[in-house]
Amino acid sequence: MIALVYLKEAFMQHTRGFTLIEVMITVAIIGILASIAVPSYQDYVMRSRLLEPQSKLSERRVQLEQFFMNNRTYLGFQCKQDAVGSESFNLDCSDLQANQYTLTAQGIGRMNGFILSLDDQGIKATLAAPSGWTPSDSCWISKKSGC
Repeated sequence: MIALVYLKEAFMQHTRGFTLIEVMITVAIIGILASIAVPSYQDYVMRSRLLEPQSKLSERRVQLEQFFMNNRTYLGFQCKQDAVGSESFNLDCSDLQANQYTLTAQGIGRMNGFILSLDDQGIKATLAAPSGWTPSDSCWISKKSGC
């Protein structure tokens, strides 16, 4: 009898590892945390990518105003996409007229659905946004709820 107790204690001391319940609880906790963290992270990445077209549109506006000061017209301004160098947005300067313009940045890839604009009066607008985001005709959105 003493030998069985000794053998049982020796076996219990060398047993290592986790039970199936412990592993399942750990996986469930990780799953819950991931279901909360992943969407928040994706929104954060999209919000950070929205800064790029905003800065590019502002930069292009400065270039257009300098061109206008030299030529007294916006016509003839060369808006090259390769100068913009964006992986998430295409910049369009095709709406140039003698005394006014509208610049647009259209999302591509993961940013598809976003269309931001800037005109000669300095009016910023988010013409289109993907589902869950709120477009605005008075500002560039920076989060799902708007400006």
